[in-house]
Amino acid sequence: MPNRLADEQSPYLRQHKDNPVDWHPWGEKAFSKAHDEDKPIFLSIGYSTCHWCHVMERESFEDDDVATLLNDGFVPIKVDREERPDVDSIYMDVCQMMRGQGGWPLTVLLTPDRKPFFAATYLPKEGRFQQTGLMDLLPRVKQLWNSDDRAKLLDDAEQVTDRLQRIGEDQTGGDAPGPSLLDEAARQLAQQFDRTHGGFGSAPKFPAPHNLLFLLRHWHRTGEQRALDMVTTTLDRMRWGGLFDQVGYGVHRYSTDQRWKLPHFEKMLYDQAMHVLAYTEAYQATGTDRYERTAREVLTYVLRDLRAPNGGFFSAEDADSLNEEGEMEEGAFYVWSIEDIREHLEPALADLVIEVYNMAPEGNYQEERSGERTGKNVLHREQSLAAAAEQRGMDEETLRDRLDDARETLLDAREDRPRPGLDDKVLTDWNGLMVAALAKAARVFDEDAFETAAVQTGHFVLDTMHDTEGRLLHRYREGDAGIQATLDDYAFLTWGLLELYETTFDTEWLRAAIGHMETALERFWDSEGGGFYLTPDDGEALIVRPKEANDGALPSGNSVQLMNLLRLARFTGRTEFEERAAALSRWAGANARRRPTGFTALLSGLHWALGRPREVVVAGEGGAADTDALLRVLHNCYTPTTVTLHRPPGSADITGLAPFVEPQTPIDGEAAAYVCQDFQCEAPVTDPEALRAQLQARDDN
Repeated sequence: MPNRLADEQSPYLRQHKDNPVDWHPWGEKAFSKAHDEDKPIFLSIGYSTCHWCHVMERESFEDDDVATLLNDGFVPIKVDREERPDVDSIYMDVCQMMRGQGGWPLTVLLTPDRKPFFAATYLPKEGRFQQTGLMDLLPRVKQLWNSDDRAKLLDDAEQVTDRLQRIGEDQTGGDAPGPSLLDEAARQLAQQFDRTHGGFGSAPKFPAPHNLLFLLRHWHRTGEQRALDMVTTTLDRMRWGGLFDQVGYGVHRYSTDQRWKLPHFEKMLYDQAMHVLAYTEAYQATGTDRYERTAREVLTYVLRDLRAPNGGFFSAEDADSLNEEGEMEEGAFYVWSIEDIREHLEPALADLVIEVYNMAPEGNYQEERSGERTGKNVLHREQSLAAAAEQRGMDEETLRDRLDDARETLLDAREDRPRPGLDDKVLTDWNGLMVAALAKAARVFDEDAFETAAVQTGHFVLDTMHDTEGRLLHRYREGDAGIQATLDDYAFLTWGLLELYETTFDTEWLRAAIGHMETALERFWDSEGGGFYLTPDDGEALIVRPKEANDGALPSGNSVQLMNLLRLARFTGRTEFEERAAALSRWAGANARRRPTGFTALLSGLHWALGRPREVVVAGEGGAADTDALLRVLHNCYTPTTVTLHRPPGSADITGLAPFVEPQTPIDGEAAAYVCQDFQCEAPVTDPEALRAQLQARDDN
């Protein structure tokens, strides 16, 4: 019989609906049951495309012996971290406090009052080496709970909860951070930089595109070539490696090795968006065509495989799929034997693919858990396409064309394999981020298809992801929108709306961005310490009200809101947005000083505040050739501290949102650009090259 999770919308929870474990969704019914039956809570947090979550399910949660122990001594609760980032945030902090590290699946034992006394990540069924197994842990905890030792567990829970609450109280503001903090973050990133393979640190290696976006801004502010070199080296090596799906495009979650060769295979929507932003801005900064090509390739994957019929985007594709033996295996969809290649390609082209993508007869892919070679290969390059072409006596374009012919054939062949599972829920925050990526790519690459997709998704979120009172919602699936939005939903959606305005100049998007920021300030702002809480003032009462500053796999909501506030201040001329940004930076700066490299997205906002931001108003008929020529200059230039507004002739909606543009009009019937900085404007120009010169002169200063 299916358990209680069968009625849930989350694909992750539904994956566990047939477990013999008597799972409960997070909620008052489960908490009341724990109180009434005087049992601790076994909390398991994960997400649908998490490989080790699948391993733990198959090994333990589908096992009758484990289920008997869980059902007898505990109230088991399953949480989808992507549906409830607030719950995940609290208990991940607990795990990091107790264990010094975190991850998923996350396993936490709680009192019926939801106070934690034990935390870990993946746990095997049986203990091995130094790792506790569930068959040992669960009886031991049950015994302690039902004995005089319970007092010790309760005391531990109180201490952990008290520490969590004190962490929040300690996050008080200080002096506003200055340029030295930006310089220190760049210096520390340089120390961590892998000069050979790109990226930061060793294995496992995470892409962290927000680090690259920060370094681009650091290069822009200081002219430090080393910062730009770290960006370009990392972007190139990631594109060559197995982290990038060489056949179907798109970026896998992270690399299990230092060389970007062997990926953890799940594909997350947010990773695609962040990579598009990084490659797009790198193209603006360098003019290098391969960065435009990679951004387009990632979006090709997103629009082909993650696009929902309603205009939103699905959340992720799994790492696991059925292999040739009909068993679930990580990476089975993506890896190739040499025999596979020869089966589908004519001999000369097969030889080329085998050589260029470093395939070996014994395979280059090792199963993560066993370390055994499987005879399968992850396609990856060890050198640039230009170097590979020179080595083979052909020009780069010819090699690219031949490899692309092979890629299309292999992609068709791969479609016959069982696909990885699709997490088909649509999340507001991740969709807002994808809107931002699509909209920016649309204007930088002058691509109508990207703009159309961004607009459709923007309309979907605004039309669908609000309740009857107009409050933003977090998750949509199978026609049902639900779950109260968190700060991240407001932050990432506002980011997407601002990018949509700068791409389309439709004031609907700017008006919506202002409205969502006003709601966030009303419902999430900490009036005493500054910054935003993760949950609204009328949200569920958790053991603490989380408030995050540091960036993880994604920029934190506070990091994104800092930039949003600063941009909105320039778009609208409303100084209260800048005042809130200053308060946020004082609060977050106190945290960032302890570990600057954990706050690079926040520091990108600080770069804006310290970098003499400016507004450029283009006055002219929308869609006219002279207007578009001025806008093309702005789209092609790397100007990370600039906002662009469009002022049509005559009465215009934009003047109600940004009154300062009212007097800025075309010159003698020609479109004109007004560059304004430090509360003063340059003389308007009608010539695109004159605009380029103004932008360059101000950047040089």
